[in-house]
Amino acid sequence: MASGGSGEVYPTLWGFSPALDLQMHCRQSTLQYLTTCDDIPELNILLVGCGDGRHLLKTVCQARRWPHRKLHFFIIESDLELLARQMLFLTLALETSEQMGLQEKCEMFLELFGNSLVRSKTATFLQEKCGMFIRCVTDPEYQQSVLPQLDMSSIKFKERDELEYIFKFWQSPEPKLFPIERYWDVKNRQYLGRRYDSRRGAYDWDLNMKLHDHGAVMINAMDYNRWRENGVAFTIREGNYDVPNKTLASQMSVTHTAQDLSKFNITAMFHELVTGQKYSPSVLSKDEAEDNSACNVSTSRETEATIQEEVTEEKNGSTDYFMKIDNIEIHFLPLSWVNELHRRSKFLNLFNLVFFSCSMVHYLNAEYKLITARKATLIVELTKFMVDLHLDKVKSYVTIVTKVAKEAGFTTTENIDWKRDYIATFERLEDYVEEKNGH
Repeated sequence: MASGGSGEVYPTLWGFSPALDLQMHCRQSTLQYLTTCDDIPELNILLVGCGDGRHLLKTVCQARRWPHRKLHFFIIESDLELLARQMLFLTLALETSEQMGLQEKCEMFLELFGNSLVRSKTATFLQEKCGMFIRCVTDPEYQQSVLPQLDMSSIKFKERDELEYIFKFWQSPEPKLFPIERYWDVKNRQYLGRRYDSRRGAYDWDLNMKLHDHGAVMINAMDYNRWRENGVAFTIREGNYDVPNKTLASQMSVTHTAQDLSKFNITAMFHELVTGQKYSPSVLSKDEAEDNSACNVSTSRETEATIQEEVTEEKNGSTDYFMKIDNIEIHFLPLSWVNELHRRSKFLNLFNLVFFSCSMVHYLNAEYKLITARKATLIVELTKFMVDLHLDKVKSYVTIVTKVAKEAGFTTTENIDWKRDYIATFERLEDYVEEKNGH
């Protein structure tokens, strides 16, 4: 993500498309050719440059909506900070209800995900978790005992050292190490240039003429202006948001707001992860209804009882703080492998679904056909929500992506509407031609 006019490039901390349940977007023809292990179909998914782990979390949380399958995720990111943040979000999602209630989990997730400044309680939680993260990246056996669904075996020693440094930086309580308020203002000045002194008008223009025009009408002026001014996207819980969020460091009257919808969506995902049932906020106790009157989301006593039943009764020290999720494997891969996967035999003809972000699509090439399975699905993120792009470039990007996908051995199976669509879906070209010709 290049800052305005500076030429500097930073990690893409957030993606440019909504979270996807990848099983919903996987083509039916792809699902017909899954391999099986112990009579259970395996869906192998490669995610390149998602940035924030949103697709991973939504797919895992909604896995029980679909036929029983083993889900194997392989994740490549442009920067180690992004893997560190995904590790944080994964462990937060898997916190048992004995350790953290659903509402607190949701609010803490949103703070760490989208705020430049967080509450002191959230900062303390992060600092406490970093000790575990450091041990995870330096002690593989411990990591497997704590997070058995996470596979970091492909991460090299040098990268482990860098991850350890990142977590130690997060762990430090010293706010002066990351003066995010000053950094935010500097970048804001660089981006706006001469418009900085009239920035309120610039914010209003961007909101109404860009975001709303692109369909993001749930974002209201108050929340958007606050975020543009100081980087605080969510203020759900009353309190002082005054501690820098070090995980961001790197080299209408009755209409629900974007903040309300974000809280509801995250609450629904985490609820479904535990119970396996779609979230319904209709059954609330009196206390819960009062506590959540702002956006009408929480968990009922019945839900809490269900959660408690699923928590392991016997604790085995510090290694049993997280929920166990069956048939899910998450593999972190080095960025250097993004164009080397085809040289490793274990990846040949493996991936049933591949996702590329628009910030990493330049890595897509013909060699990716070697590592995809028969009838594989390719999903490429489009630039619909990159609001600084001129509409002509948004439109031409679809043509560019279609060409790149074709050169990589994939073809689109339906028309792509550059005004409406935020992703484009493709199928392996050779397989599509065979099916079309009846072979």
